[in-house]
Amino acid sequence: MIEKDFNLVTDSWLKVIDQQTGREQKVSLIELFENAQNYRQLAGEMRAQDLAVMRLLLAILTTVYSRFDADGQPYEWLENGTEKFLSDATIIKFYPKSRIKQTVVKTWQKLYQKGQFTDIVIKYLEHYSDKFAFFGEHPFYQVTKAEYDELVPANKVVAKGTGTVAVKQINRRISESNNTPALFAPKAGESKNQIAVDELARWLITYQNFTGVTDKTKIKADDKFSVSPGWLYKLNPVFAQGKTLFETLMLNLVLFGQEEPAPQRPVWEYSSAKEYITERKKNLLPNNIAELYTSWSRILHIEWNEDGVPTIFSAGLPKIVSDNAMIEPMTVWKYDKKTAAYRPAVRGLQSLGKAMWRNFGNYVNANKAHNNSEPGVVVWLRLLKGQTAIPRDKLLTLASVDLIDDGNATSQSPVAEVVDDMSINADVLFDEDSENCWPAQIEAMIEETQTVGTYFRQFAWDIGEIRGFKDNSLKEFANRLSSKFYYGLNQPFKDWLAGLTNQDEHGEKLLLWEKQLRKHAFTEAQKVMDTSSSRDQKGIFTDKGLRNIFTIDDYFRYRVNTMFKKE
Repeated sequence: MIEKDFNLVTDSWLKVIDQQTGREQKVSLIELFENAQNYRQLAGEMRAQDLAVMRLLLAILTTVYSRFDADGQPYEWLENGTEKFLSDATIIKFYPKSRIKQTVVKTWQKLYQKGQFTDIVIKYLEHYSDKFAFFGEHPFYQVTKAEYDELVPANKVVAKGTGTVAVKQINRRISESNNTPALFAPKAGESKNQIAVDELARWLITYQNFTGVTDKTKIKADDKFSVSPGWLYKLNPVFAQGKTLFETLMLNLVLFGQEEPAPQRPVWEYSSAKEYITERKKNLLPNNIAELYTSWSRILHIEWNEDGVPTIFSAGLPKIVSDNAMIEPMTVWKYDKKTAAYRPAVRGLQSLGKAMWRNFGNYVNANKAHNNSEPGVVVWLRLLKGQTAIPRDKLLTLASVDLIDDGNATSQSPVAEVVDDMSINADVLFDEDSENCWPAQIEAMIEETQTVGTYFRQFAWDIGEIRGFKDNSLKEFANRLSSKFYYGLNQPFKDWLAGLTNQDEHGEKLLLWEKQLRKHAFTEAQKVMDTSSSRDQKGIFTDKGLRNIFTIDDYFRYRVNTMFKKE
């Protein structure tokens, strides 16, 4: 029998890496917040899971520190808060936003200098501990049988035994439906559906964030609606990564965003699941970070058999519209000229090999374009740097963890996980020099690098043509060589970027990268030359005359040298 007594506040379920020993251990929510400074990072089954769990942790911190300062005192702009932890408090109308911003930055700075979270977080968790119980009247991230039966159509109630999702599908390392087996899964056979409670808790959080759309059951609603994929699934995530878990959580703890300040309301502060679902039926974007970070894509109910194997009933909720959802701090945005709306710049299979640095301009508005919105976490870091809450010379690491779906609108099953990062000095990232700022010059170097990359892909394409490749084979050949070209640049560029400071002579640093880029381009071309065949050397005749590997190489080198103005 499964032990039906498990509380996320006091029982160990979060996987972390100890900073001193480098060993993995499991901790409770209380242990994590008491000792976050002693842990290097979260260490769940996959990085996408860690991101989903981190957002849950941030929802707790955002809720607490938007109500209480670093000394545990409630903020003066809160009113009507009769409940102990001010879940019913509102913000005084017309209270100066500038004073709110100044005060919460001071709270953040005191916490950061203290190097650990304060007791108010633990007291908050203890107060709401019944909402973090995995079993019982308010099962965490679940609904009871009675609630489920009330929320779904009569032919989908639990007794009917339909509308279930298997553990092996919720487990995003497997994502196996009953129709399509996952051949290369880390588990086999019946073990795919066997799971401990602590791991199931981690996967439930992950699944609510990264849900596909294969479910057939929906909640009852007056109007038809599209089933919601997981909110995090439809972002292009970006977050700051620190040297410890405490620092990572702090750097992403956005206490003043781009939207109007609003009381925080994570999902567990609703009186019941029914109240939360009633709110979701309105199809409104949450107006606070904590609610967005803890939003559900499904109502889930778990039935356990005598062997401790769960049967999970699932019903879809209405989709949260992401247009102009600037309340979300952790995404890159793209601007739709037709609708004048910002939408998350969701990545697809075609962009799997494209590193973060190549999209530098999406993370920081290097050229101050009016239609380029920076991610909220970058805006927050800019504010912290401007208020000297973080050191000017601090090396900031922006990271991305993206779970890519299959591109099929009827399934959206995950097929790849992409993890990347780039580090840059805070003074460089937020250089405000209007005429000679670093971000604009970095963006110019990236554009120059991608121009050389375009030249190299054309070089590869021309080589493929003289080798007789056509159509898809030709495209695949050119893409493969192009991918290798950029792969070889990833670490050198990241090292160059991390080494920039505001004390550097800009011209020298830019010239250093140009030399490295030019050398890399010619090295990669030479590798192709070194493996050439007699057919490559003999070449083919075209309407432009004889083309062989030598003429193609000469033209490539000419284009690169001309761009760099080299003889």
